[in-house]
Amino acid sequence: MKFYSTNNTDLRVSFKEAVFNSMPQDKGLYMPVEIPRLDDKFINNLDGYTLPEIAFYVAQNLLGDDIPADDLQAIIEDAINFYAPIVKLEDDVYVLELFHGPSLAFKDFGARFMSRVMSYFLEEGEKQLDVLVATSGDTGGAVALGFLGVPNTRVTILYPKGKVSEIQELQLTTNGQNIRALEIDGTFDDCQALVKQAFTDIELNAKYRLTSANSINIARLIPQTFYYFNAYAQALKQGKTKVVFSVPSGNFGNIGAGLLAWKMGLPVQQFIAATNANDTVPQFLKHGVFEPKPSVATISNAMDVGNPSNWIRIANLFKEDMSELNKLIAGYSFTDDETSAAIQAIYDRYKYIACPHTAIAWQALKDYQQDLHVDDTAGIFLSTAHPCKFPDVFPSEIAAHVEQPEQVASLQAKQKHTVALGKDFDGFKDFLLKNI
Repeated sequence: MKFYSTNNTDLRVSFKEAVFNSMPQDKGLYMPVEIPRLDDKFINNLDGYTLPEIAFYVAQNLLGDDIPADDLQAIIEDAINFYAPIVKLEDDVYVLELFHGPSLAFKDFGARFMSRVMSYFLEEGEKQLDVLVATSGDTGGAVALGFLGVPNTRVTILYPKGKVSEIQELQLTTNGQNIRALEIDGTFDDCQALVKQAFTDIELNAKYRLTSANSINIARLIPQTFYYFNAYAQALKQGKTKVVFSVPSGNFGNIGAGLLAWKMGLPVQQFIAATNANDTVPQFLKHGVFEPKPSVATISNAMDVGNPSNWIRIANLFKEDMSELNKLIAGYSFTDDETSAAIQAIYDRYKYIACPHTAIAWQALKDYQQDLHVDDTAGIFLSTAHPCKFPDVFPSEIAAHVEQPEQVASLQAKQKHTVALGKDFDGFKDFLLKNI
């Protein structure tokens, strides 16, 4: 499979080059030249396949011969070794739990697959790979665990000071080995801007072999399609043939992967882009004008993105017919007060504890169902992180019932290591040049 840049449709690179270069020099994002439509027999019988089997079939169709079948299967079996169940809450409401991986967040799908793909492509004697990643919360922890101990790689994680939860920060800063964390005095958008600028800096690229672990990397996007197919497979087992996905959205890689799955033939009736106060995309869907704005801090911090990078990919998927995009995606946004009310409502109604991002997706789904009066359709909202990562957002009656996974308890016994930097590029570049 060949990949092009969203800023240059004539460009053609291999999957390996797209993975390692991460972002083209023209500052676009890589996309597959052809998006294969999967066989109807496979789609209609998804309920007969396991998650690893689905992942292998989807990846093989997207990547072609870039990774031989046996090697690709081994990568998937190693990377996707945890489950992602849909849990029924009502007849037409299901939650897709994506937090059963090692970092307790949906980012494990992309980070683990990407780290193993990079390790597979790295050849002995090659220049060390320097992975740069900006995180608004969960990406950094997933990437850290995905790359921890991988030979000939070094990961530098940038996170916004005071804008990630305590557990998220521990996941970023307590790994050691080939993982280092930078606390940036700014927002996630500032962190993301530093990473993007580094990729186009001539001096840094001459000295280091830089790549990204953010969702701008195509190797992060591809494995996120897997759980959409797998969720539909589980819905089929429940007798549901029509599905709607409500996706908590920040940088829009998650819903972008869902739309890629739709392009490959997954029969989704509707996608719901659920955001917090950082509502750039819902406003675009309402008014037709895409106006990035500075991000604002919310209790759903992983979605605090004012200029979502992956929107360019989504727009590119629908460049032939933007009206189709507006039909397929509905946008909803919620304040912190509305998010807190949704957390309480979910607990009161189902005795289910949802993280703030998950609660936003649930509320968007319920509002959509009420607005559209849809029947005989499984509404599936994505739960992107374990609630234990956000202890401060829950009232005491709910907090008392939040389970503490074993890996969280072990984190709290570790020592934190981080370097504090401002949001200016010169300071970031100077750090990279002086810390080989």
